[in-house]
Amino acid sequence: MTTNEDRIRSYFAACSSGSSSEVASHFTEDAVIYDTNHPPIMSAEAIGDFWAQICDKWEGARWIVERVVSSGETAAIEWRMDGINNGQDFQIRGSEHYQFEGSHIAEIRQYWTFDSEDPGGGLIDYPYMQQDRLGSNDIV
Repeated sequence: MTTNEDRIRSYFAACSSGSSSEVASHFTEDAVIYDTNHPPIMSAEAIGDFWAQICDKWEGARWIVERVVSSGETAAIEWRMDGINNGQDFQIRGSEHYQFEGSHIAEIRQYWTFDSEDPGGGLIDYPYMQQDRLGSNDIV
């Protein structure tokens, strides 16, 4: 990896594959993910195991980096997850803030909303489709 953005994009590709060891390889041993929907996940191994469970739950789901802003040892992104629930396509969107140690992720703070009864979400009335047509979204 040469940049924080490269590491984040590689991490998202690993999240979509469901390989716990590949996901874990992007983190420091004592990394932590804080989230608005569940308790913190602590350690690279626990993060890898968590993502393997998520991929099993949301078979065929893809995580996509839409925007990255990076400076020094920090980065912020907007992302989306494309999936299917009860035969219906849905998208969930969120934002994350990263702290790096060297070339590995040491911390992620995730901000998003999830409703298992009605998955999907994003900014209210934001023109996502217009942004997609303009080509401003970067897909992993």
